[in-house]
Amino acid sequence: MIEDANLDVPELQRWQRRAFAVGCASLALCGLGAFANPDQFFRSYLFAYVYWSGIPIGSLAIIMLHHLSGGAWGMMIRRLLEGATRTLPALAILFLPVAFGLASLYEWAQPQQVQADKVLQHKAPYLNVPFFLVRSVVYFLVWSALAYFLNKWSRQQDETGDPELAGRMETLSGPGLVFFGATVTFASFDWVMSLEPHWFSTIFGLAFIVGQVLTAFPFAVALAIILSSRRPLSEAISAVHFHDLGKLLLAFVMLWAYLSFSQFLIIWSGNLPEETPYYVKRLAGGWQFFQLALILLHFALPFLLLLSRSLKRSGDKLLKVVTLILVMRFVDLYLQIGPAGHHAGLHLHWMDLAAPVGIGGVWLGLFFRQLLARPVLPVRDPHFAEALESGH
Repeated sequence: MIEDANLDVPELQRWQRRAFAVGCASLALCGLGAFANPDQFFRSYLFAYVYWSGIPIGSLAIIMLHHLSGGAWGMMIRRLLEGATRTLPALAILFLPVAFGLASLYEWAQPQQVQADKVLQHKAPYLNVPFFLVRSVVYFLVWSALAYFLNKWSRQQDETGDPELAGRMETLSGPGLVFFGATVTFASFDWVMSLEPHWFSTIFGLAFIVGQVLTAFPFAVALAIILSSRRPLSEAISAVHFHDLGKLLLAFVMLWAYLSFSQFLIIWSGNLPEETPYYVKRLAGGWQFFQLALILLHFALPFLLLLSRSLKRSGDKLLKVVTLILVMRFVDLYLQIGPAGHHAGLHLHWMDLAAPVGIGGVWLGLFFRQLLARPVLPVRDPHFAEALESGH
């Protein structure tokens, strides 16, 4: 049995300080750019925010899935996921620039646009600034409450080893996933889909949720692989666990591809004038290369590689695949948000790179601090010994 589950990685503190410093510097640079081009700043900031918020939000879903289903795979990355969810209050603060930039980001937040557009007038009871802000507050309250109790009981489990705490987390996870699904679905409508308020898709919310999970899960797997050569993960995680994580990653990749293609097929075959412009815009003007990249590098290549049993059991090889997926998550979200701007064709701006570095650096600094604050393995969980044994 592993006696000390605390991370023995002194360089993590250096990673934390460097990430936070780089993030603050990049955000300061974006702040200067906001004076010259405020619309671009808010667009780039929203893109970066949606990407990085996907890790703690998606982590919350994976934790609850693990508590309901069990399995050694979740036991090895659970504390990495919990550390990510504890950054949700900080992400609520980082949401403030989005709240202040509503008039720059969304047509429905511009009174002159609403007055001239009957569709926006019809949607105004839902798409209005006060109700948007109230909904966003509710989202963060629900997510933070779920994360609070799951982390609280997990910490108590470390301290007491009480087997009843595992039952509490399982009991909360069932209804928690229902509330999670509802709130993230509406958040996807508010934050992303309403950038183009004339367009709608009934499958968008579910596809967005899977995308968030597909950001969080590869991140946790990548970090687990990096830390697997250091105590205490080196004493717990094995090729069998990597194999299980790789199989689940393959399932998420396939689900993302299925939902993305289903949305495209239904809208394109329906050929409705209020729906097809979304894809017409994204299949021209340079954006078509992003679509091709998603097909090849977000689905086809990871799918083929993850079919290999030997690759899934090799930490080094699996790390390359999850890194590719994390990069392609940027591409997927940029394709959702970028064309909704004021440019007809592909338009890359330096803040589209600086904003993700800024928010990412700040978030990683906060995340590493949370990771170092608690044991990285739930050694007093009643199922931990079984999970440890299944990998050897």
